[in-house]
Order: sequence, then C-alpha cells, then structure tokens
Amino acid sequence: MMLDVLDGLCVLIVGDVMIDRYLVGSVSRISPEAPVPVVLQKSVEDRLGGAANVALNVKALGGVPFLCSLIGEDQDGQRFLDLLSTEKLTPLGIRTSSERCTTVKTRILGNHQQMLRIDQEDTHDLSANEEAVMLQRAVTIMDHDPIRVLILQDYNKGMLPERLIRNLIQEAKKRGIFIAVDPKKTNFFAYQGADLFKPNLKEVRESAPFPITPTLDSLQKAADFLIEKLQNRYTMLTLSEKGIFLDDGNGGQLYPTIARNISDVSGAGDTVISIAAMALATGMDAALVARLSNLAGGQVCESPGVVPVNRALLEKELAQ
Repeated sequence: MMLDVLDGLCVLIVGDVMIDRYLVGSVSRISPEAPVPVVLQKSVEDRLGGAANVALNVKALGGVPFLCSLIGEDQDGQRFLDLLSTEKLTPLGIRTSSERCTTVKTRILGNHQQMLRIDQEDTHDLSANEEAVMLQRAVTIMDHDPIRVLILQDYNKGMLPERLIRNLIQEAKKRGIFIAVDPKKTNFFAYQGADLFKPNLKEVRESAPFPITPTLDSLQKAADFLIEKLQNRYTMLTLSEKGIFLDDGNGGQLYPTIARNISDVSGAGDTVISIAAMALATGMDAALVARLSNLAGGQVCESPGVVPVNRALLEKELAQ
C-alpha cells in the first residue's frame, strides 16, 4: 500500500504533553443555586493529549514515536505514565518536574455536548536546569535511535522556550533529520531553518503584519512572508473547513476538504502534523501529502474527543 513507506519511521516528538479528561453525563434540570445545568456524571475517561496525541498518530500511521517532555510530580503525572504504558509508548523521554504540574484539560459533557472545559496547567518557560535535561534527553535519543523526523509541538505551555528550539533544530540539522513545526504565537518566529512549518490560519493572521484571507493569492503572500522570515522548505497552512494550503518551495496550491460530519475538531492539528511530517520526510509528492493531510484531519473530526487517525480507513479513502 502507498503508506507502507511510513512503516518503522522513527519520529522524535518534543513539546507539551497533557491529559485530555472527559467527564460524561446527562442533563435533565437546571441548578436551583445558579442558572446552570446540572450534569449527572456517568463516566470519566482519560486520553493522551497534546504532543502525546502526536505520538499516538505517528504510531497509528506505522511509525515508531519517541516522546520527549516534562510532567509534574503529581497524581496526574503518574496517570499520564500509566496511559503511555497502556498505549505501549516508551516513557524514556519523559521527565518529572517539581516546578510544574501535569497539564490536564477536563471537558464536561452533558447529553453529548460540551458544557465546560477546565484547564489545570503551568505555562512558565522551563528553568535552565529543565531545559538542559530536555535537550540532553532529546540528543541522546537522536544518537541512540535512527530518528528520521523531529516534530516540535508547541501548545504555549512553556516546554519549548526559544533557546531550546534553536538548539534542537541545530542538533537535528547536524544529523540530517527532517524538522517539522506546529507553532504557537509566543515563539512563532523562533523556528528558523525548519523543513515544515505548519501554523493554522488564526496563528498566521496573529503574526503577519498584513491581513490574510483564505484565498490563493493571500495565502501565497503569507507563505512568502514566512519563508523569508524562517527559511523553511515547506509551508502548510491549515484552514479548517476550507482545507489546506501547501507551498513546497515552488509556489503553493489550495487543497479543499471533502464534506464531513464534524463531531469534534480537537486533535485534528496533531493528526495533520504527524502525517505531513512523515510523508514529506519520505519524499512523498506535495500534492499527495496535502490530500492525505486533509483526509486524515477530517477523519478524526468525525469522532468525539481526541483520537488518532485510522490508517486502514485513510488508505481506503485515498483510494476512493
């Protein structure tokens, strides 16, 4: 099959990890204490989120993920390690810290609708000691395992301060490793020299000094601006229901999505960066990469909550 080239591809993911927690229940009345719905809790489910969801997608696509991040010395940190074990993901790149808590996003769902989200997180940058530990761990993995792709997955939780970004890119370049970036606003322009830069439309609009619309000419102007600033090889702009713009260095194209029954957009960006980085690193044609990314991102939006891509279904949809 076409995706067999991804089998066994070793991918190092560095970034913010988290637990996505779902409190699921039913709503039949309004609270007498305040005008808010009362959710009768039925179940609680924890899933790997953030950069850990990227690792799940890499695994689902046939790759071998290595995850490098910090969690807190707390109960949720142990829960995160338990989830890694359940998913058969190695914890070798995970370190605990007494300086931050484990990030948890708790979504309260009533009658199949999200009522509220509660975030538990620390967002300060890594300390100098934590930064050194993360760099050493990532470099050790690069040297010990045949890493072909480095994905820097930023959620603005402090795991990727500017100096660490520069050092990771430098170390990856020394080893000929393909570098893919899913950025956030704070260090948006710190990723000079990356191979693939994949922001969404909102992030580009917040960072560019001119207005951007989801039209080919406007997106090309944005891509030219990013390439001038970052010297990156590929620019992928995700446009939600309008699809994907991908510039491979020879001018960009706009690739529309197909119609989907959208249930939940959470985690779609994790899926897109996973398939795009792996496919481009293996030399896959840019147009095919964009089609795969559209299909994979759309697929996970049809399921409630954060889920990884289904490779067999992806191959079937691509064939159709």
